[in-house]
Amino acid sequence: MTTNENTETITRSGTEIFVPLNKLKKSPRNARKTPHSEAHIEALAGSIAAKGMLQNLVIEPEANAEGEATGFYFVTIGEGRRLAQLLRVKRKEIRKTEDIRCVLDTENDPQEISLDENVTREAMSVPDQVERFRELSERNGWGAEEIAARFGVSAHVVRQRLRLGAVSPKLMQAYRDGDLTLDQLMAFAITEDHDRQEQVYENLSYNREPWIIRRDLTKTNIEATDRRAIFVGKEAYAEAGGTIIRDLFTEDQGGFYEDPALLDRLVIERLEGIADEVRRTEGWKWASVHIDFPHAHGMRRAYQHAVELSGEDTAAAEAAQAEYDALTEQYDSAEELPDNVDQRFGELEAEIERIDALRHAYDGDEITRGGVFVVLNRDGTARIERGFIRAEDQKPEPEAAEDGSVEVEGIRVSADGEIIEDGESGEDGNHVFALDAGDEDAGDDGKPLSDLLIRDLTAHRTLGLRLALGEQPDMALIAVTHALAAQTFYRGVDASCLEISPTSNHLAGHADGIEDTAPAKALADRHEGWAADMPRDVADLWGFIAGLEHASVMALLAHCASLTVNAVKQPWERKPHAQQTADSLATAVVLDMTAHWLPTVRTYFGRVTKAHILAAVREAVGDEAADRIAGMKKQAMAQAAEQLLAATGWLPGLLRTTQPAWLAEQPETGPVPYDTRSTDGEMLPIAAE
Repeated sequence: MTTNENTETITRSGTEIFVPLNKLKKSPRNARKTPHSEAHIEALAGSIAAKGMLQNLVIEPEANAEGEATGFYFVTIGEGRRLAQLLRVKRKEIRKTEDIRCVLDTENDPQEISLDENVTREAMSVPDQVERFRELSERNGWGAEEIAARFGVSAHVVRQRLRLGAVSPKLMQAYRDGDLTLDQLMAFAITEDHDRQEQVYENLSYNREPWIIRRDLTKTNIEATDRRAIFVGKEAYAEAGGTIIRDLFTEDQGGFYEDPALLDRLVIERLEGIADEVRRTEGWKWASVHIDFPHAHGMRRAYQHAVELSGEDTAAAEAAQAEYDALTEQYDSAEELPDNVDQRFGELEAEIERIDALRHAYDGDEITRGGVFVVLNRDGTARIERGFIRAEDQKPEPEAAEDGSVEVEGIRVSADGEIIEDGESGEDGNHVFALDAGDEDAGDDGKPLSDLLIRDLTAHRTLGLRLALGEQPDMALIAVTHALAAQTFYRGVDASCLEISPTSNHLAGHADGIEDTAPAKALADRHEGWAADMPRDVADLWGFIAGLEHASVMALLAHCASLTVNAVKQPWERKPHAQQTADSLATAVVLDMTAHWLPTVRTYFGRVTKAHILAAVREAVGDEAADRIAGMKKQAMAQAAEQLLAATGWLPGLLRTTQPAWLAEQPETGPVPYDTRSTDGEMLPIAAE
């Protein structure tokens, strides 16, 4: 009975009949009111296309208001399969009149059997799915795509199920017994090493969060987001025989590199190639490579100095600048530049930048004695630091004669820095070169003063200098700036009579990656700018500083002083007054840390508890947002918090600055990242809003 005529005459309940697809309708008495998901319909369509309709639809005849049959049927059970067949019609896999095998039911309550169909069933367990998919893969040789097509699921889902087959049978049984959740089981599938899986399982504490399991399983591996992995690249790592572990159940950002030793070797080899190229092309004596910058190298550093351009470069610079200015004036009011003009602007800018780079250069002698560090940046790029001079490559200091004069490149210079010509008399009136301690005609004129008398006289001179300097603030400013600059830019040189010793604490040991932040780069650029202006010889430093305008002296003093700031809190240190001073300094300079720091998963949320995350969200965004993410897992909560707080200006208490009194009097024009304080000085946790 497969003809359309027969379907209209059969009314006996329980009869199997074939009905054209376009004669089937959704039953108004179907218990399922929530629509089927598109993914579910896709899955059913794929399954039916591969294996046909394995289950009949259950239908009842439609009747009009007079109780007469209309020739259409309501689908009581199997609405999802009807929709799947309609999807196949849309894809032109079947005709809309395709005969569909159905069972006629006119006795049971349609609502009851529809509810029964959706309630009294149980989905296949995950372990059973895993085993069946694996059997199909091994027995039939089907790949993930073919299995996915036959069951109407995505290939990714099939790969996930096949990957679960790599879980130890012991852990699979633990899942069947209820000792592991599906999320936990999936976390173990990140590696196929059963021994490692079981070891981590045995060592799990009460906290069995999936991210903890993944962390423990990949503790000896390197994330693909690590700077070493970015620098080497997955292709080079794979070509060298390395294996990348992929987590099919989470967004793993590229997986985990299984062999850290191989990765480190590849990093060093590539850095060595860059270092060798820099050394050969620029002429440095040595080049040393490191994954991390060796801060405790103890070397003096030389910087580029201003140099005169050649006549050819000067002419080229003037011509390029003149053409650039002419084009700028010509097209100043143009809304859009012609392509050829825009291209010419780019060429001129590149030429101007090239010539500007020639205005500063390292001294040739420093290049032949100095070297380069090539290290790995936090963003996965190579960083080249030039101009380091080892102790054994330093120029020896000239030895002073008894009268304090020294000989520099064959010329004798007095203690005051004056050149002494042959036959010239020294400060005491004696002929310098002719003076001979053993000459009887000279008598005692050439006998040096005793150490005791020298100490006595210079002590009185020191006292006089202290008194005089204290009465001349402008000169004190120069002297202090000179003392700081001499030790900041001329490491290891005792060039000042002021006993001021600046100390600069390297922050890289306290905060990983801090050297690659925008503030650190701005500070390094400022330092290199001053270093390029410094005289090459520290003996000329006093004259350089004394010749600066007052504003420049203040700027140099501020820079040198800034490098000595240390507000790092160490757990073993007790320096309450220093921390109070740091707070006062932050207030005085109106420090706004929102310009230098953002709360992200890496910088904050991934390193604090869920309670801290919720408190931050509650404070910055509100209770509703905090309640919305309260039920999330730690990693997901941290990522959600990063997005929620991205533009709020929120800062943790340690980074907030007390609002200065003068600013408090100004009208508020926008978010202000400052704290208010109670009358007893206690910081109140108020975020910028």
